[in-house]
Amino acid sequence: MKTDLTGRTAFVTGATSGLGRRFATVLAEAGAAVAIAGRRLERLESLKAEITAKGGKCAAVALDVTDARRIAPALEEAEKALGPIDILVNNAGMNSQGAVLAISDAEFDQVMNTNLRGPFLMARETARKMIARGKGGSIINIASIGALRVLPGLTAYCMSKAALAMMTQCLAREWARKNINVNAICPGYIETELNSEWFHSEKGQEQINSFPRRRLAAEQDLDGMLLLLASPAARAITGALLTVDDGQSL
Repeated sequence: MKTDLTGRTAFVTGATSGLGRRFATVLAEAGAAVAIAGRRLERLESLKAEITAKGGKCAAVALDVTDARRIAPALEEAEKALGPIDILVNNAGMNSQGAVLAISDAEFDQVMNTNLRGPFLMARETARKMIARGKGGSIINIASIGALRVLPGLTAYCMSKAALAMMTQCLAREWARKNINVNAICPGYIETELNSEWFHSEKGQEQINSFPRRRLAAEQDLDGMLLLLASPAARAITGALLTVDDGQSL
């Protein structure tokens, strides 16, 4: 199935690396104009150059989703450059590993602000614009299998993603009659620059071997779900928590 997003505008948070970078590239290749947002502007400019070199339309927007004052201006900046936002990909996030007794208050707050409060504010301000236009849109939250099951040593992370999953369903219900679809993708373990060192360690290899297929999922394994949720084909899909984990939860 070929997905054509020509004429649509997407806003992707956390686009400086990993999944966010992949999501922005995939959406651009499908024809969407893409606003890429993150804290490291030099990386955003590099990605923008790659997308535009392939004929895509892209705008780089400096944004820390934990800074509430920057969210509305960032959306305005993106829409001024590319047009009204039809698709929001709430991808910005962080991890915190360790025993609960060792997690500081500041670290806990940082996880919650990045993984939950930031996506909430992004969704709220984007929906405000979508509702004002009266044309609806799609909000895609990037959760985790940690939203649905315990991942040992990742308590704060799992808490934030579980709350993000419930937020997804609450917003889907609240905005259903506004034609705004709100869904969450719940990926399994995927190797990125944030976890590469762990998965190449002896313990990391043991974890991989515990999975049914004895492998990590790949970034491109999320392409199909992302494109589906961003397209008109997902017209009747809202409030869904969609696991894409290569069977790791089994």
